[in-house]
Amino acid sequence: MPKLLPERKMSTVKVGILLVALTALFLFIGRMVGGQIGMFVALGLAIAMNIGTYWFSDKLVLKMTKAEPVDPAKAPELVAMIERLSKRAGIPTPRLYVVNDPSPNAFATGRNPEHGVVAVNTGLLQILDQSEVEGVIAHELAHIKHRDTLTMAIVASIAGAVMTLAFIARFAAFFGGGDEEGGGNIFVMLLVALIAPLAATMVQLGISRAREYEADRMGAEIAGTPSGLAGALRKLEMGVEMKPSHMPPAAAHMCIVNPFGGGAGLMNLFRTHPSTEDRIRRLNEMTP
Repeated sequence: MPKLLPERKMSTVKVGILLVALTALFLFIGRMVGGQIGMFVALGLAIAMNIGTYWFSDKLVLKMTKAEPVDPAKAPELVAMIERLSKRAGIPTPRLYVVNDPSPNAFATGRNPEHGVVAVNTGLLQILDQSEVEGVIAHELAHIKHRDTLTMAIVASIAGAVMTLAFIARFAAFFGGGDEEGGGNIFVMLLVALIAPLAATMVQLGISRAREYEADRMGAEIAGTPSGLAGALRKLEMGVEMKPSHMPPAAAHMCIVNPFGGGAGLMNLFRTHPSTEDRIRRLNEMTP
């Protein structure tokens, strides 16, 4: 598989460019709303949010999803599986949680591999066989190894802040506010305020989809085969269509498949995940 390394590099570069673009958009709106002072306030907010995200994102997600730690005595095979796969991935064994949700899914969180968490829904454990569960766990370990869990938490917080600033910009445009040093045109401000939330959402989704492809690729390597993950994705896609999820919408991008099902037509533009068919195709192409 000689093409994997260049693809990884391109994926990382793409995510870096999109994250810079999202941050620049945030600062630009701050500049439009409050001039240089507004830009520096926005920068301070971005730093504060990133610090908060770094320390507390895993706790917030576990609380939102009502995840409970797995008792090793009640699930020895699952615990042994994550320990074995973590060794293959070259990372510390993450804490293992279970979410009481009949909709089949899984996610990872944590600011770094030393504080990683993997959570699986009860619905997932009911419909997947051992090799498929192994593929899912390996996918989540890939997210932790690449620190995608932190990246996506930061992206979500900045995207949310962009939308908040855009709302403030719309308010300022309607009531005659804006930057008196230049760029204070209320029509420009209103246009930016209307476009910025869509732009932030598209950037966030672009980063999310790029990280999913990469986690699929590395997860298959950790598991030793892409077949388990490919089979799991097929079942999970059908499972989330059949059973509604308890997952908070704000955490949907963290899951291995979209907990609210895929989109069709124009809704494909707003998918948090790549097409499951495309993911399976790429995994099958890895098979020798």
